[in-house]
Amino acid sequence: MKEQPNYYDLVYAVVRQIPRGRVTNYGAIADFIALGSSRMVGWALNNCHQMDNVPAHRVVNRKGELSGRHHFSPPVLMQYLLENEGIRVVNDCVVDFKTLFWHPSELGESWEAF
Repeated sequence: MKEQPNYYDLVYAVVRQIPRGRVTNYGAIADFIALGSSRMVGWALNNCHQMDNVPAHRVVNRKGELSGRHHFSPPVLMQYLLENEGIRVVNDCVVDFKTLFWHPSELGESWEAF
C-alpha cells in the first residue's frame, strides 16, 4: 500500500513544478492542495532550505513581494536566484508579477500522480 504524502510533501511537490522564470504565491498553493492556509505553505517552505530540489525562491506573497527572503541565507539570495532565471526584482518585489504568475491548476490532471 502506497504511503500518503504529508502536508510538506504535497507543498514541495507543487513547488517543484513551478516553471523556471515563473512565480506563484503561498495562497495559490494552499488553495490548490485544499489543505491549510498560505501561512502553512510558508512554514513548509521555511523547512526546505536544506533541500536542493525545492525551488522555494519561486514562491512570493500575493502582491509579488519577496516576503520569504529573510529565510534565505543571505536574504538577497532569493532575489539573486529569481534574477538568475530572468525575473526582474525591484524593491523586493517581482516586476510584472501578474504576467509571470503561475497557478498550480496548470498542472491539471497530472496532479493526481503526486
